[in-house]
Amino acid sequence: MTMSETPKASAPKASVLKASVPKASLPKASVAGLPVTLRDIEAAAGVLAGFVKQTSFDRSRTLSDITGANVWLKFENLQFTATFKERGALNRLSALSVDERRRGVIAASAGNHAQGVAYHAACLSIPATIFVPSGTPTVKIENTRRHGANVIEGGATLEEAAALATEHGRKAQLTYIHPYDDPLIIAGQGTIALEMLTAAPDLDVLIVPIGGGGLISGIAVAAKSLKPDIEIIGVQADLYPSMYNLIKGQHLPMRGDTLAEGIAVKAPGRITSEIVRALVDDIVLVTEEQIEQALSLLITIEKTVTEGAGAAGLAAVLANEERFKGRALGLVLSGGNIDTRLLSSVLTRQLAREGRLSQLRFDIVDRPGQLGTVVAVLSKAGANIVEVSHQRVFTDLPAKAVHLEVVIETRDRSHLAATIAALRAANLDVEVGGNFGALSETSHSDDLA
Repeated sequence: MTMSETPKASAPKASVLKASVPKASLPKASVAGLPVTLRDIEAAAGVLAGFVKQTSFDRSRTLSDITGANVWLKFENLQFTATFKERGALNRLSALSVDERRRGVIAASAGNHAQGVAYHAACLSIPATIFVPSGTPTVKIENTRRHGANVIEGGATLEEAAALATEHGRKAQLTYIHPYDDPLIIAGQGTIALEMLTAAPDLDVLIVPIGGGGLISGIAVAAKSLKPDIEIIGVQADLYPSMYNLIKGQHLPMRGDTLAEGIAVKAPGRITSEIVRALVDDIVLVTEEQIEQALSLLITIEKTVTEGAGAAGLAAVLANEERFKGRALGLVLSGGNIDTRLLSSVLTRQLAREGRLSQLRFDIVDRPGQLGTVVAVLSKAGANIVEVSHQRVFTDLPAKAVHLEVVIETRDRSHLAATIAALRAANLDVEVGGNFGALSETSHSDDLA
């Protein structure tokens, strides 16, 4: 079961990590009396040693330049199962009795906890059954099955899947492995903070995605125990602000399909809520567009693939640059399990937002040479034609007119603006399609820059 470890990051120079602006003083949080302690997390680190990767923790020079902060990334998406969840899973499974191991375990998960439990259960020769909600990404389901678990799809939400798993486990006398509301799970996740602060002790802020709260709870206990003045910021998708609502006394709705399905949890844990209330300094919400932008940046800049939840921390920084400017930030890239089709869609949509991929619409006269005129102007402007659609039948245009749609590639928004200007100078009536904020708002404008 032993895997080769990525070498630990060497301790960075203080000049790189030291915040260039003074940090606002925060009240000292107390870890006393909480259900998980630093000793529990250090014990978990001993259990995980040699079996779970100590992932790299590196400073991103480019993201630091973009945001004005010192951005450090913890690459938990590079675990064997591409998720931090295997830390807590192994710590919990290792505590089972001989009889519990023989009878087997059961869990409910949106995919990442499932993989962590399935993989380490197989390594420990423990039978595992996993319930996943309908709509769980295929890549997560298939990876879980590949690790040898019996995967059952059921329930529209994680909470419904958990209810089904609990009932099934009771009847079959299986031990339920909770995805987040368990002290051993929390302690396992907290080992991430030990590694981050060992490599970079001068961090000012840790920014952590929140679903049920297991990850941020473990990280908060470890970090606040070692460095009481460090700031812990949680991040949730604004479509599922469950912990945000609980801690801030709000009643924001929870609904819809989020790119960050790994943190789409409607009911935070009892234990995790207690720890978050005691130790987490703030929780912020990010939009779907912000998550998409962060995911795209991590691929294009860091050359690393994350799922939506894994990109939530960077999304929060990009949305709150002034708040974090000049400070040393530790971000957890919590997972990298994302369907390739969805990943392709996210990257393509980001190209459209940046004005690098655009749909142009023309109403032209149906006679020879009209399409050639459009193509000639686009070619001279340096735009690359990706796709052409000619529609004569399914349109309300006159019989002698044609609806033409052309998808083009341009270098950036200014190049797109110059291309549109060239088309209009050639007396071609063109509209820019799309539904991407500033792009759609300027679709009828002479200036798209």
